[in-house]
Amino acid sequence: MLAMSDINCIKFLRNNKGLSISKIQETLGINWRTAKKYADEDQLPKSNLKQKDGMMYTEKWGEIVSDWLVEDRKLKKKSRRTKKQIFIDLKELGFKGSYRTLCYFVSDWENTHNEDEFDKGYDRLEHPPSEAQVDFGIMEAVKDGEFVDIHALVMSFPYSNAAFAVPLPSENQECLLHGLKELFKQSGGVPRKIRIDNLTPAVKKTRSKLEEAQLTDTFIQFQNHYGFEVQVCNPRSGHEKGNVENKVGYVRYNFFSTSPIMNSFEELTETLRVQLTKDRERLHYEKEELIENLWIKETKYLLDLPSQDYPVFKDTDVKVNKYNETKLDNSVIHIPRAANYPVIHLILTWDRYKAVSTDGEILSEDYRPYMNKSRAIPWTTVLKDWIRKPRVVPYSRYNKYLPGRVKDYLLVDDLTLRKERLKELVSLLVTHDMKRINEEFYDLISGENGNPYGVNWSLYDSLTPSEDGRIVK
Repeated sequence: MLAMSDINCIKFLRNNKGLSISKIQETLGINWRTAKKYADEDQLPKSNLKQKDGMMYTEKWGEIVSDWLVEDRKLKKKSRRTKKQIFIDLKELGFKGSYRTLCYFVSDWENTHNEDEFDKGYDRLEHPPSEAQVDFGIMEAVKDGEFVDIHALVMSFPYSNAAFAVPLPSENQECLLHGLKELFKQSGGVPRKIRIDNLTPAVKKTRSKLEEAQLTDTFIQFQNHYGFEVQVCNPRSGHEKGNVENKVGYVRYNFFSTSPIMNSFEELTETLRVQLTKDRERLHYEKEELIENLWIKETKYLLDLPSQDYPVFKDTDVKVNKYNETKLDNSVIHIPRAANYPVIHLILTWDRYKAVSTDGEILSEDYRPYMNKSRAIPWTTVLKDWIRKPRVVPYSRYNKYLPGRVKDYLLVDDLTLRKERLKELVSLLVTHDMKRINEEFYDLISGENGNPYGVNWSLYDSLTPSEDGRIVK
């Protein structure tokens, strides 16, 4: 078929210039029949719907195989013909095609004849106000110069696309319930319905074909206190809470793309609250209205917060060894004089634990072990990269994680001097970590005149106060 521009040229020469078919043929160098076809015949658009062809569709073989497949659907799986058996039976009837031809046809037939006769497409769900979705997402922050894994509990409202998040050290029951309490407080109310996946702290038995998911007793008690309904997703069906799945990624890529510095979980919680509040000043991805305005409308549908606070804790009894040790959060903790008692009672909150004897005496109280779990920043690798490109130090993502004294030591204008200092720090990292280098900075690093910053303090003797408090000139 000719291009539309060529067809248009033929029409123009025939109708506007009045050329004969032979002249058009000669001018354009095309076949006479082609010139006649496009010059005088109407070129109407035709559907290019392709009909399936081949021996399985044009001959009797496809119909035979279809009948067999329908018959086999009524039998148990193990009693049905295999593709190999179908091919052998067809051969006996005179089939001349190949085994691959048959396989292609059977595969195509099965795709268009679903056994359960349901639509494989998804319905676009309508989310009413005050319906929320909740999920965890693992992110990363820096605390005391080391990486810390953050389990951010994110709650999103699909109606308005508003979101709230609280950083937590783990995904256990205490953290989940504490996080939900904080999320309710931030949103100023309680969602009427919350959709969750099969979180172990909340779901003790997943949904099956025969029965619904079963929630843990502790979570049910928490749910009853706040009055919300729970919808548990099917196993391995993250799309059923797609809004919060996307929101977890949004929080990660917008607020944790470079690991934020965290002094405490409470401080990071407040930082995230402020950032997500500002984030609502943008248009909804579909409704062309500010998220903040939609959220204000949605808050009218939230349940009121209960007047009485819900205490989140867990009681458990543990035994200790002869060294006064027991395991908590997969770590060994020491409880003084615990071996004097047959059993120790632990009271666990999301961040702390309290060890109590059978007499009611508090033997130990401290942060839970996972609160101190961290990973070292690979400073040796980072500094070696900086040695090759010393100019990048002030702009590197790792620059803000440098301890104060070390940062001042490196941020000099002279790139040659900066490179030398980087090499000195790399050599020190063989036997010391970055935190210790900063703490023992003046003992480990010596510069010109015995001062790491290269300052000759004797030049400032005139400003040194005398014993009587007067300035010596």
